[in-house]
Amino acid sequence: MRASDVMNLVVPDTIVEVAADVAAAAIAEAGQAIRAGLTGALTVRTKDASGDLVTDLDLRSERIILDHIRRAFPDHRILAEESGWQDSADDSWCWIVDPLDGTNNIAIGLPVCTIGIALCHNGIPVLGIVHEPLADRTWSAVRGHGAIGPDGPLWRRSRRSGSSPTLAWLQGYPVTRTDPTARALRLTLESASRRLIQLWSPLLCWIMLSRGDIDGFVGYRAGIVDLPAGALIARESGIDLTDFAGSPLADRLELPSGEVDFIAATPDALADLTLLVKSAAQVTVTGLPT
Repeated sequence: MRASDVMNLVVPDTIVEVAADVAAAAIAEAGQAIRAGLTGALTVRTKDASGDLVTDLDLRSERIILDHIRRAFPDHRILAEESGWQDSADDSWCWIVDPLDGTNNIAIGLPVCTIGIALCHNGIPVLGIVHEPLADRTWSAVRGHGAIGPDGPLWRRSRRSGSSPTLAWLQGYPVTRTDPTARALRLTLESASRRLIQLWSPLLCWIMLSRGDIDGFVGYRAGIVDLPAGALIARESGIDLTDFAGSPLADRLELPSGEVDFIAATPDALADLTLLVKSAAQVTVTGLPT
């Protein structure tokens, strides 16, 4: 093996170690800002034609996180929920930042939100960290090294026998209410599950799946920002991810944009959930407004 090959193996690990400390500090400060901000008045506005919302807390949290990243890694690319794609000199590293996942919840007074930071190397997530500001709890994972939560290592539990699954659902922002595929999937999943959870905070759904609180998670046209941090934690806790056809979901993300259909579940629940998702293709929902 050439010396240059050795360096290519060692340097990314060193970067990830430093990046983990930077991300932890950034997410802790951003979480503190969100907790403090929720005690006062909140400024809410729509940010695009889809009706998606943004608050002053989203922007404040993002500024804090980006400041930490830029100080430590000025040459890295960044994809942030509010400020978008920020190109830079080094195209092999990219940070993906969701400064407040659950804005729509906060806007209606529902205290359910998270913060997510991921670092990708050549499009593959190598570091993921998710923080729940109101509870001040953090989960993280480094690729190949497992996932850690507030109470120690995360590892999947076996599926609860003798009961219908509890599932989570995510649809991307471009998906309209009249989308026939989304309608069929939601109806199918809800009909076959004990409960279908729609939290408006996908990162928290990934954590619930990683902890074993729910049995599966299905995403339709999910945005890139919703995926890497939580999905890496899930993978490292023993969760399997596939596309709707049942093929393993590629690790590499198409940055800076793109949409992903996914099924995520424990290995013993994945086959049944995949069959359920496939069966939605035969479902037609009628009688609703178009």
